[in-house]
Amino acid sequence: MLDAIEWSVCPSEHWVIVGANGAGKTSLLRIASLYLHPSDGQVWCLGEQLGRCDLRTLRRRTALSSPAMAAKLEPTMTAAEVVMTARNGALAPWWHRYDESDRAAAIELLDRFGVGRFAHRDFATLSAGERQKVLLARTLVLDPAIVYLDEPTSGLDIGAREQVLGDLTDLARAPGGPATVVVTHHLEEIPAAYTHALVLRGGRALAQGPIDEVLTSETLSDCYDVALRVDRSRRGRFTANLEQ
Repeated sequence: MLDAIEWSVCPSEHWVIVGANGAGKTSLLRIASLYLHPSDGQVWCLGEQLGRCDLRTLRRRTALSSPAMAAKLEPTMTAAEVVMTARNGALAPWWHRYDESDRAAAIELLDRFGVGRFAHRDFATLSAGERQKVLLARTLVLDPAIVYLDEPTSGLDIGAREQVLGDLTDLARAPGGPATVVVTHHLEEIPAAYTHALVLRGGRALAQGPIDEVLTSETLSDCYDVALRVDRSRRGRFTANLEQ
């Protein structure tokens, strides 16, 4: 259960949310991305208040990718169809019409993430890493102002994980790109270019702000109730190990 959280994401910021299992990370992401209503408090997104706006219009300016949503996609869709259907927020291609311009735009996005050659392959036949890249392409169909990603590297092997993290780093560094928010369990899976962090503990914000000020040994030891040493490499990647 989330409690008394005050948090905001500004344009050009790239946030990571970390915390122990059950801390409320996914719940907060679902609320922020307008797929879950809180029982109390206010939620504002891109200047609009949840409950007093047209969600259909507002959701066209945001994007969410999560394992739960990916599992709902029609498995017989091609990679291009997975991307195209995001234009209407659809999980299958049957209820809307798409033309060659939609397909071309989808393939261009797939090319951006290095999977354009799989445009006509069934989504279900792709590897976990390839599927994740398709889902990243899907989030950008409507040129959103903010992208929410729930555990985007979950279940990937090391090679696929590093490729996806590289894609997320490139997205964060792209001029005029969307703000991004990533939920992860592992500091090693934080893209190098991310700027801010929110640490949750027991549904409350333990710390938030610029990433180097928040992801410290002291804060994360407090968060996880174990003595941790947190380091950041010159390449911008974090690691956490037991303090010896």
